[in-house]
Amino acid sequence: MYGVNYIFHAAALKEVPSCEFFPMQAVKTNVEGTDNVVHSAIYYGVQSVVLLSTDKAAYPINAMGISKALAERVIYSNARVAAERGTILSCTRYGNVMCSRGSVIPLFREQIRNGHEITITDPSMTRFMMNLDEAVALVMFAFQHANPGDLFVQKADACTIEDLARAVQKLFGDTGTQIIGTRHGEKLYETLVTREEMLRAEDMGEYYRIAADSRDLNYDKFFIEGTVKTEADESYTSHNTNKLDVDGMVKKLLITEYIQEELKNMENV
Repeated sequence: MYGVNYIFHAAALKEVPSCEFFPMQAVKTNVEGTDNVVHSAIYYGVQSVVLLSTDKAAYPINAMGISKALAERVIYSNARVAAERGTILSCTRYGNVMCSRGSVIPLFREQIRNGHEITITDPSMTRFMMNLDEAVALVMFAFQHANPGDLFVQKADACTIEDLARAVQKLFGDTGTQIIGTRHGEKLYETLVTREEMLRAEDMGEYYRIAADSRDLNYDKFFIEGTVKTEADESYTSHNTNKLDVDGMVKKLLITEYIQEELKNMENV
């Protein structure tokens, strides 16, 4: 990192089932790896480090989410000291980037291409849906506006897995669906901002800024002073955000490069 000005830390072990079976690998990559990046960045005087986190870090129920939540804590816990040495540490947290590696959309497309039924885990399951440009814009916004230890979240659309499958089939053909049940460690819906975080979230229009917890290790503040309110009325989830129907999801899919290329390939066949 000698001579490096800015770091966007996206390296992670992110497949949910793999992390469930090999949790220590998730710890080594997602937690210890982030700690290595942070301390090396501070040592070499990097100006800014932005960690790319995931909605699974909010109320985590699986090893991947737990390890990414700890990676966020590595950022928060080092942010104050890092700032004193000239390095700004911050986080972004977002949901699924459509058509990225590991996304279900290319899987659906491949199943349709082969004439197979689309496999759906749970029709009512909801997920945040972002395109690549939106994910990049969130990271750049954090880079430009972060105070030490800030977490940034973009307000994102969501849809049910059933509507997503129907949207893909509307574009490429209806081959039917098969419900297979949820995988290891999957949630019915995702949370981007917890109720505890919403209490101190700043609404910045398209984004939420969640400032780092400013408490220190003066235990009197925990045992004597305390806080009057510890959480907001509602967290920000894929169940209560703006929901896209099938047609809305089709429009969002059509702006992704992967879908545009696949439709062109169909025309050329």
